[in-house]
Amino acid sequence: MKSIAVFCGSRDGASAAYIQGSKQLGTELAKQKITLVYGGARVGIMGAIADTVLEYGGKVIGVMPKFLQDKELSHPYLTELIIVESMHERKMKMASLADGFIALPGGPGTLEEYFEVFTWAQIGLHRKPCGLLNINHYYDPLVSLFQHMTNEQFMEQKHRDMVLIDNDASGLLTKFFTYEAPSAKTFITKK
Repeated sequence: MKSIAVFCGSRDGASAAYIQGSKQLGTELAKQKITLVYGGARVGIMGAIADTVLEYGGKVIGVMPKFLQDKELSHPYLTELIIVESMHERKMKMASLADGFIALPGGPGTLEEYFEVFTWAQIGLHRKPCGLLNINHYYDPLVSLFQHMTNEQFMEQKHRDMVLIDNDASGLLTKFFTYEAPSAKTFITKK
C-alpha cells in the first residue's frame, strides 16, 4: 500500500483525543512509508495529521479546490498541493491517488466523502479498503446504523464487513494490509 486518502474534520473537535488519534495515524503512515492524501488544509484534524506525517519524514499530497485555497486554508509545507476546480474533482483526484480510504472524526463533509468511496467499493467500482478510525468511540452510532441497515436487509453482510473499524491506527492499518474485497453488490431485478 503506497498511499491512503484520509477524510477528516477541519476543526479540532470537542475532545483532545481527536487530534491525538490523528497524530497517531500520521505517525504510523510516515513510519510505514505510506503517502497521506488528504484535503490540503492546515486547520483542525486535517492540519494535525499532515503536520505529523511531515514531521516524521513522510509524504503528504493535498487536493484542494481553488475556492478554498483562496480563503487561505491551504497547508504551506506539503510535499505536493494539487489545485482543482470543484469538490467533485477533489474527490475523484483523491480516489485516483489512493490505495485505501480512512475516515477520522469530522462533520458532514467527512461522511459524504467516506460514503462516496464506500458506495463505489460496494458496487464494484474499486476494490480498495475503506476504514473508520473510531477515535474516542466517535463512529459508534454509525457502526450501529450499518448493522441496522444489514438487519433490515438494505445492506448485505459482506458489504457491512467491508467497513474496517478500529480505535487504534496501527490496528486499522493491519486490517488494510490483509483486506480482500468481496464480490460487488448484486442488484435485484423485477420478476
